[in-house]
Amino acid sequence: MYAYMVQHNAFDITVWYCSQQSVEKQLDRQFNVEMNWDIPLLEGYPYTFLKNYARHPSVYNFWGLQNWSIIRRLRKAPKSIVVINGWQFFLYLAAIVAGKFFGHTICLRGESPLSHELKKSRLKRLLRKILLGKMLFQLVDYFCYIGVQNKAFYRHYGVPESKLIFTPYSVDNRRFQGFLPKNDAEKAAVRRTLHLPENEVIILYSGKYIDKKRPQDLLQAFLSLPQKNCSLVLLGDGPLRAHLEEIIQLSGNKKVILTGFVNQAEIPHYYAAADIFVMCSEAGETWGLSVNEAMNLALPLVISDEVGCAADLVEPGVNGFVYPVGDIAALSNYLTTLINDGTLRRKFGAASLKKVNQYSYQEITDHLSTLPLG
Repeated sequence: MYAYMVQHNAFDITVWYCSQQSVEKQLDRQFNVEMNWDIPLLEGYPYTFLKNYARHPSVYNFWGLQNWSIIRRLRKAPKSIVVINGWQFFLYLAAIVAGKFFGHTICLRGESPLSHELKKSRLKRLLRKILLGKMLFQLVDYFCYIGVQNKAFYRHYGVPESKLIFTPYSVDNRRFQGFLPKNDAEKAAVRRTLHLPENEVIILYSGKYIDKKRPQDLLQAFLSLPQKNCSLVLLGDGPLRAHLEEIIQLSGNKKVILTGFVNQAEIPHYYAAADIFVMCSEAGETWGLSVNEAMNLALPLVISDEVGCAADLVEPGVNGFVYPVGDIAALSNYLTTLINDGTLRRKFGAASLKKVNQYSYQEITDHLSTLPLG
């Protein structure tokens, strides 16, 4: 996204990073593998890594980022739009206060959906109403909301409509659409490359095998299907792998594929090979960018109602279905409908592709460009 903005001369942009974790080889605790992203993360835009003085540097705890040079940089910088991605670190809170004090336009971008927020206890919501709505949010000039539920979250905590800027959660649509098969022969060729069956309906899951994402729901729904002309691909890895393997072994089903970790450069090929995309996640899935990715490859969707993007990206009966999280029978019924109707799959897929173009880097850039300084 940053490279896109520079390429299109949208902004004079500089990115300040407080951690190098994503660009270093590391053990991903949820994928359960040592990994290094295989697409360029730092090309095409200016950036700086700020020194972290934390005793125990981490992106997993409130005190893990202590990059205090950010205060000096905010003081010396010309009046700018400062976009801060959340409030999960003390450093981010300090940057909001300092940025406001030095006269910058402060934009806050978070992902919280209202539907997930309302599941918190009344006491916790009351405290957040005070700490967020009455204190932190009063320092923010604009709020970059990513979708319908995120906007409702800000409105719930008293943010006026005039301060809300739509910056839709997006992926690199152009990159993913470059893998879209032009015809059935191209799709078959992709399947051969991936050693997937050429003449079956392929159902795809993409994500970590972790509790929040509930891959076992899709596995159980698939095993209950009456159709025999379909296969399930669980793209990913994680701590639930052994549990999934046990279920598969007990079922005797030979049409479930656990891919293991697949890096970014290869992921689009799996979307290109698939016919149906499913995301089963429960609360905690604040958006679900894999849905955007699947839509760029013209896939129909079956998404649980607790996936944060469901209200934005799924139009039931138009490009997919939304089912109650954990309702395996409902999930199975929607899969059956799509497996049995190739025309409907193509119709839904075309609608997905059209819709995802509204969730793009261009949309983000256009809306941010309307913001005044100071």
